[in-house]
Amino acid sequence: MGTNSGLSLAEIEGFIEASDGVEFQSQERVEMYGWVEATLVNWEYHLQGKKQKGTIRSYLRKITGLSMSQVTRLIRLHRKSGYVKTSRKPRRRFPSKYTAADFALLAKVDEAHQRLSGPATKCILKREWKVFGKGEYQRLAGISVSHLYNMRSSERYRKQAIYLAPTRAVQISIGERRCPDPRGRPGYLRVDTVHQGDQDGRKGVYHINAVDTVTQWEVVGCAAKISEQYLIPVLEAMLHQFPFRILGFHADNGSEYINRDVARLLEKLLAEFTKSRAYRTQDNALVEGKNGAVVRKHMGYQHIGGEHAEAIQKFYTAHFNLYLNYHRPCGFATVKVNEKGKQKRMYRSEDYATPYEKLKLVPQAEQYLKAGITWEKLDRMAGPSSDTEFAQRIMKAKSALLRKCRGQEDLLPSRP
Repeated sequence: MGTNSGLSLAEIEGFIEASDGVEFQSQERVEMYGWVEATLVNWEYHLQGKKQKGTIRSYLRKITGLSMSQVTRLIRLHRKSGYVKTSRKPRRRFPSKYTAADFALLAKVDEAHQRLSGPATKCILKREWKVFGKGEYQRLAGISVSHLYNMRSSERYRKQAIYLAPTRAVQISIGERRCPDPRGRPGYLRVDTVHQGDQDGRKGVYHINAVDTVTQWEVVGCAAKISEQYLIPVLEAMLHQFPFRILGFHADNGSEYINRDVARLLEKLLAEFTKSRAYRTQDNALVEGKNGAVVRKHMGYQHIGGEHAEAIQKFYTAHFNLYLNYHRPCGFATVKVNEKGKQKRMYRSEDYATPYEKLKLVPQAEQYLKAGITWEKLDRMAGPSSDTEFAQRIMKAKSALLRKCRGQEDLLPSRP
């Protein structure tokens, strides 16, 4: 750092104004203190007027990166002693009881015994000294367990130790960790679970929600428990309700889906099995949005006991899933890409359609339908009722179901 003795006070004021918003910071304390001392002597700081002192103080603060109170302390020190020197005294250090050879010896013992617990290792060190008479273990024989762990966490030990066994993540080979790529083809499902909550130690039902990525064809099921014994039959019934072939199955990393039973089920269907990636919250966003907009909106947040799962499953199959796919419009975004490659999703009024209408708009949609499924059969499933008439029938059936499940409680879904 130079003293900049060729600068005038006016030039220093201009420098301070021009560098407003720019921060400097010195690296070496000794060099910084020497520069402050030289600057104060060069400008004869203590003989200057109030305005000139303020300029020099601002200049010192800007160049050194110190606060104004620190600069004031250094100026006061210079006025008192004529020097600007650090007053930091060397800290008192306690003598080291254990040498580098002891650290190496402890690392050698841990390597041989595969790093046992602290008390077990202390016992070994004590036996090496007292039972086997090895003199190099004399100091380590009296070590405390807590200090033994301190030695293991030190840098000296880490440089000597060979055996380090960090916790290994469990690797599950079921499912491929990636985002599915349907390429405009129906049959790639996003699946998630919605729990109806616990009450007084009683488990609530589990709603299984499966949504097709391209057409948003949605099938909801219900299971009393989340184990494979209850979940697999519900999944099989749900997959059977899709009119097109299942080409992909994407879920989060929950054990209810990432297991051998679900993998065998998908192998029979020749469907790919993918799971969400770490730190990618958008991988399963479609079905998670449907969880709130469909399942929670209609089934509410109140507790429903697991003994009602069969009744809810029948309601979903006979009424609710038909309403979702033939009478409830969904929004399909129009994606625009600007000149920088950034995508923008837009929802226009003309972009809304039922999943069945969207399925018909898929190019060559007939090739994706299951064997025995025709458009005439699907039209009959939609029925002659209008969307509002069908929704009114759904509300009556749902009210009767909730009245039975909740014992004449409030029929309207309510937030907790």
